[in-house]
Amino acid sequence: MQKRKLGALEVSAIGLGCLGLTNAYGQAIDKAGAIALVRAAVERGVTFFDTAEGYGPFVNEELVGEALEPVRRQVVIATKFGRAIDYATGKRIAGFNSRPDHIRKVVEASLKRLRTDFIDLLYQHRVDPAVPIEEVAGTVKELIAAGKVRHFGMSEASTEMVRRAHAVQPVTALESEYSLWWREPEETHFPTLEELGIGFVPFSPLGRGFLVGAIDAGSKFKDGDQRARLPRFSDDARRANQVLVDRIADLAGQKRVTPAQIAIAFVLAQKPWIVPIPGTTKLHRLEENIAAASVSLSAADLRDIDQAIAAIPVQGERYDEASKLGVAR
Repeated sequence: MQKRKLGALEVSAIGLGCLGLTNAYGQAIDKAGAIALVRAAVERGVTFFDTAEGYGPFVNEELVGEALEPVRRQVVIATKFGRAIDYATGKRIAGFNSRPDHIRKVVEASLKRLRTDFIDLLYQHRVDPAVPIEEVAGTVKELIAAGKVRHFGMSEASTEMVRRAHAVQPVTALESEYSLWWREPEETHFPTLEELGIGFVPFSPLGRGFLVGAIDAGSKFKDGDQRARLPRFSDDARRANQVLVDRIADLAGQKRVTPAQIAIAFVLAQKPWIVPIPGTTKLHRLEENIAAASVSLSAADLRDIDQAIAAIPVQGERYDEASKLGVAR
């Protein structure tokens, strides 16, 4: 697969978001199947894998660590700290925790679960309003000096926070939602990232599955599927947003590719320092997503897509209150 740069970190042009392997979208696949999928991604050229302490919590890192242990030196693993977790019960709770002593403890635990002696890319999962970002960046800088972490990242952070952190410890990548139905980062973040030489890692480039046409107004979500509580996935919003899915399908048909490939190729075409991390539990979807790296969109194609999508107002907020408080994702 083609390679791209996130700052000084080289990775495959498309990564694998591992969240859905263990939680977030209903019933997780069995462990053996999840490990097989991660290893299939490696075999097909994926070198960038995204997980987090808070996914599960813990089980996602354990799975990724086991799956990638045989090829550890060939891949890049990104994980995260900063979610509030009740360690007595192993459950996520509302709030955040980026205290320096806590960051150090999380890193030690993550290293064990990931079966490695270093973390390639360590993200702050969400900015903690109770801890100055300079303290957070300084703590990660110490971990980098100690050889336990190689690169520092941030997730869903404002440009102000990115700049402040970057002044203490260079930020390699910002991870945030970005797709054909959430394009705000183009205006709010891209200029700053380009100025500072920071890479961008879009999660949910397929709109949590909606943009590929797999979900419509009549779809029913399984127990444990976080989409059931997100405003953008309410019955009314899905009904209103179907016109967007239909338009993407039309554009895909014209290019003789799939809607998923149009969605990913569009994201890739925006900047050379963008590396999307679509997730999946299915091998055929993995192969479909990876093939998007070879889809070529001309300047005219991009203009057509941009104009078509810009004319369709997306309905529904991205997050509910629980997500804003740190309980979800």
